[in-house]
Amino acid sequence: MFIPKANRVAIYEYLFKEGVLVAKKDTRVLKHPDLSSIPNLQVIKTMQSLHSRGLVKEQFAWRHFYWCLTNEGIEELRNYLHLPPEIVPSTLTRPARSDAVRPRGGAGGPQRFGGGPSKTDQDRSNYRRNPGDGGLDKTGDVGPGSRDLEFRGGFGRGSRY
Repeated sequence: MFIPKANRVAIYEYLFKEGVLVAKKDTRVLKHPDLSSIPNLQVIKTMQSLHSRGLVKEQFAWRHFYWCLTNEGIEELRNYLHLPPEIVPSTLTRPARSDAVRPRGGAGGPQRFGGGPSKTDQDRSNYRRNPGDGGLDKTGDVGPGSRDLEFRGGFGRGSRY
């Protein structure tokens, strides 16, 4: 298929800038959504050419093609587009960290201005120590062997009234 060089270069530039490219498998679509002046069929055929040369990885799901540049593809497009080695696709750049100061909680959980335990911490400890059971720790009295077994008849599959 004949693809004008201007369209091919625009596809390569977009692919190198983003690092990935998505196209719907629909040749009736006249224009690609990301590349407004280029037909979708030309994008698909250009990417098939890159895939056959091993420069992109192709994934197909739900009537959409997903292409991701490989390391060889990055080098090949960098040479084709005459780009310096400092320019890399956006998939390889790390997001900038924000300089906002976040409060750091210590080992005891979230800190308060008063310095003591919060009301929710006190409520949790009171819940675990129930005065109705004689002050037993609910979390300590759990598991096998903590209480006597109690068998009640008449609730099984073969029981008779």
